[in-house]
Amino acid sequence: MDYREDAEKTKDFKQSYLDGLEKLILSRQQELSQKRKEYCKNIFSEQAVYREEFKKMLGWPLVDCCIKGIPSMRVEKLSEEIEYTIYRMHFELFDNLEMTGLFFERKGEGKKPLVLVQHGGLGTPELISGIYGSTCNYNDMLERVVSRGVHVFAPQLLLWSQKKYGVPYDRRDLDARLKRVGSSIAAVEVYGLMRVLDYFETKDNVSDFGMVGLSYGGFYTLYLAAIDTRIKSAISCAFFNTRDQYPWSDWTWFNSAGTFDDAEIACLVYPRKLCLEIGTKDELFDATHGIKSYERLTEMCKDVGTDWLSFVLFEGTHEFCKDDIPIQMLVEELTNL
Repeated sequence: MDYREDAEKTKDFKQSYLDGLEKLILSRQQELSQKRKEYCKNIFSEQAVYREEFKKMLGWPLVDCCIKGIPSMRVEKLSEEIEYTIYRMHFELFDNLEMTGLFFERKGEGKKPLVLVQHGGLGTPELISGIYGSTCNYNDMLERVVSRGVHVFAPQLLLWSQKKYGVPYDRRDLDARLKRVGSSIAAVEVYGLMRVLDYFETKDNVSDFGMVGLSYGGFYTLYLAAIDTRIKSAISCAFFNTRDQYPWSDWTWFNSAGTFDDAEIACLVYPRKLCLEIGTKDELFDATHGIKSYERLTEMCKDVGTDWLSFVLFEGTHEFCKDDIPIQMLVEELTNL
C-alpha cells in the first residue's frame, strides 16, 4: 500500500468516539436512575425480597452456598491488657481460605456487644488498633470503640499495603476473575464477615452486633448491615455517595445503576440504626454527591421516617470522624437492646 498520512488526521474521529461513549453512558445513567426509582418502590415493605436480589447481584457465596454451622477457628493470644485481652483469630471460610483478624475481648462478667471495626484501603487490623503507633486517618477509631466497654473484632480484608507487607495482589483482577465464576470479591468478603458473626453468635459473653468502618470499611459496613440483620447499628464513614460518580470496578455490578445505588442499599438497613458520615474536605469522594444521595435517601423514607437514620457532615478530609457522639450512640443502642 502506498497511501500514508499523519496520525494527527484521525485524532478528531477518536475524540468524537470517546465523547460519544461518555454521552451514551450519561444518558443511560439518567434513564436507569428513573427505572431504579420504580424498581425500588416497595423496598421498605418487601425488604426480604430486595435483600435476596441484592445478594444475587453480588453473587456466590451469598447465594447458592449451603455451608452452615460454626466455622473452624484457630487462635493465638497476643497480649493481656488492663481492660481487654488481644487475640489473633483465623476463621476457615472454605478449604484453603481463612479470614484473619484481631479480637479485643473486653474483660468483665456478663454479655457485651461485639463491634466489627473495619479498616479501609491500605489498612490492616494492626494499623487501626495502634499496634504500629499512629493510626493515621483512622483517628484511633478502634480504641475509641473498645474503650466504651464492648468487644471488638477487626478483620483483615484484601486491602493491605503491598509495599509495607511485601504481599502483592491485584484486587480488581481478582474481582474480575471471581465475577467470571459468579462471585465477586465483595461477595466473598461479606460472606466471610457473616461467618465471623456465626462464630461469635455462639459465645456466652457476646450479646448483639454493630459495625464501624472507614472508606472501604464504610463500604463493607453498609453492605454487611444491608444483608445481615444481626448488625443492629452501624457507622459508615467516608464511603456513602453515588456509584455513577465513582464506578470502581469492585463496587460495580451488571445493571446495578438500575437496581441498587448507595441510597437503595441503605434502605435495606431499616429499621436498624445507620449513621452515614462524610467529610466536607474529602479528597477522594466529593461530599457534594454524597449529600445529594442522602437527600434522595430521605425522600425515599417519607413513609417510614428517618428516626433510624443519621447523617454527619463533618469538617474533615478522607478520615474517620473525630466526633465521639455517633460511637457513643451506637454502643448505647447495642447495650439497650
